[in-house]
Amino acid sequence: MDFDRLVSVMRRLALEAGDRIMQIYDSPDFAVKTKADASPVTEADEAADALISEGLAEAFPQIALVTEEQAASHAQSVKTFLIVDPLDGTKEFVQRRGDFTVNIAYVENGVPLRGVVYAPAKGRLFYTLADGRSVEELGAFDKETVGEQKPITVSVPDNRALMVVASKSHRDQATDDYIARYAVADMTSAGSSLKFCLVATGEADLYPRLGRTMEWDTAAGDAVLRGAGGEMVRFDDHGPFTYGKDGFANPFFIAYAPGVMLVK
Repeated sequence: MDFDRLVSVMRRLALEAGDRIMQIYDSPDFAVKTKADASPVTEADEAADALISEGLAEAFPQIALVTEEQAASHAQSVKTFLIVDPLDGTKEFVQRRGDFTVNIAYVENGVPLRGVVYAPAKGRLFYTLADGRSVEELGAFDKETVGEQKPITVSVPDNRALMVVASKSHRDQATDDYIARYAVADMTSAGSSLKFCLVATGEADLYPRLGRTMEWDTAAGDAVLRGAGGEMVRFDDHGPFTYGKDGFANPFFIAYAPGVMLVK
């Protein structure tokens, strides 16, 4: 894989998809449908998916593509692939809360090596460089000219006063009970894959997820987190978190800055 080209293509497609999403977000009204699993989908999800899928297929026709909005792609059995969630945080989008993201990642042998997370309404853009390090880009987000790239790195956590981030739309009692086992200085909530990025930048130390997610929800954020020195493990046994699982369904997980003393 040519990582320089990959990162350039993923960045550009994420920005283009973000523009399309914001056109719909800023419109007076947009249609919301319900998928078979009862989750919402909007014309923004579908438009962004079409744009990104077409761009990736053109640039990397030899690489398998898995995307949330194309059910046929979920039947593949692959370990090396591109994976897309064109609009993560649809509930935040529908409620016009801004915490939604465009997510594109490259997985090789089950490991998310490169990824981009773009939050167009928040004006935040995170991605891995060709060498695997993660940055947050600042500036105007020009499609052709890359702006200032600020290296990001996870915190050095204080286990007596942890910063915890949790889901805005999917908090439950089990998550709260687990968080209560730590010495927490402060808690914040965020939607979509932004939670990974808050750990990656050191704005949070710990993000536990005791709920259903799919690989397209996590791969890009996981790649950014790993590129910033963070880690992600299975919740049940703290074992390695891998991709290309059957049906692309995830187990519960914990994303964190090394140094956090995980409890079981």
